[in-house]
Amino acid sequence: MKATIWHNPACGTSRKTLAILQETPGVDVTIVEYLKNPYARAKLVQLFRDAGVTAREALRLRGTDAAEQGLPDASEDAILDAMAANPAYVNRPFVETDKGVRFCRPQDVVREIL
Repeated sequence: MKATIWHNPACGTSRKTLAILQETPGVDVTIVEYLKNPYARAKLVQLFRDAGVTAREALRLRGTDAAEQGLPDASEDAILDAMAANPAYVNRPFVETDKGVRFCRPQDVVREIL
């Protein structure tokens, strides 16, 4: 099974999720360090739709200036535009497999799509 994780190595939850993927037999993991390789806006739309979350629900406030930028009260389109311009605004990790997409907070949620 192929799995793609949008990963931030500085994030404990992201590291734990990646470890689950790497320890699961038969899983071929692709790691996208999204801070180095930012999301395309269309990919964000697809990931959020498939994970069943809104851009607002995936907005990272801690450690960013998202609140100061007014993003918690912004429209979904404005949040998506900001996330595409600054990937640090996207909370993590997201994982995609043939079985679906999950916003893996907590990390054990990833098991639902393995």
